[in-house]
Amino acid sequence: MTDGRRVAAGAATQLGTQVSINLGSSFAGLAIPSVGTVIVVAARQLVMLMMVLPVSRPRFRSLTWRSLWPALALGLVLVSMNTAYYQSVHLLGLGVAATIEFLGPFAVALFSSRRLVDVACAIVVGVGVVMLTGFDGSVNVGGISLALLAAGSWAAYILLARRVALSLPGLQGLSIAGITSLVVLLPWALITLPNANFSWKIVLLLALIGVLSSALPYSLDSFILRRISARLYAIITAFGPVIAALFGWLVLGEAFTALQIIAIILVSAAACVAITTQRPSRKSRLQETAEIFP
Repeated sequence: MTDGRRVAAGAATQLGTQVSINLGSSFAGLAIPSVGTVIVVAARQLVMLMMVLPVSRPRFRSLTWRSLWPALALGLVLVSMNTAYYQSVHLLGLGVAATIEFLGPFAVALFSSRRLVDVACAIVVGVGVVMLTGFDGSVNVGGISLALLAAGSWAAYILLARRVALSLPGLQGLSIAGITSLVVLLPWALITLPNANFSWKIVLLLALIGVLSSALPYSLDSFILRRISARLYAIITAFGPVIAALFGWLVLGEAFTALQIIAIILVSAAACVAITTQRPSRKSRLQETAEIFP
């Protein structure tokens, strides 16, 4: 496969994962009121492992601590990212939560930048987030805090996922991260189990969430990160808030004011401008950080 086809395949796959993740997140918004956030996240990780482990079992005996610890850290990041994000979706709505969470990869992509255009874009993104959360007089501090935690966790996920993809063959890193996250989540989920209200519809939703939001996108991230630059990855990811808002409207029946729609578009557009105007000859901050991360 030529380099051009490799990049095109990676970019198309990355766009598909954005659709998959946000559709799964909208289904999570339907399931959380019945079973709670922790059970949704635990079920998501369980489904992912059921699909990944049969084809990529970790070979622990051949692993060194240097290659193992990023996968273990990735598992902990998955717990914080998914739990915080889904709870923020429950409190804020999918479109708003996804837009705030996007601050994570945006900040990583522009880390240490001194360009005036990047500063301007960062200001526009900040204004967009304030428009989403602060102009209607009903600020949900808890929801915003959780969305910001998810943003920080997503930034860590990007750095760790790239390192894991380059240091461990196949899906071994994802398998190890999934096992780690499930070990952390299961006791917590069992505690909340008595208060859960299960039905066949909820079970089906949990299975779909696991496939759409974890098994497919996380498995494909290893494929994607080997074929496209972190810069292109970030550009495509910038459309995530718009896709999330669309599924929030279609699946969850979320209603957005004109101000909120403008804010979501502002955040995505500013991110695209900041990333696309970076000099292609230089490595992005994301790549440099991922390569030197000890």
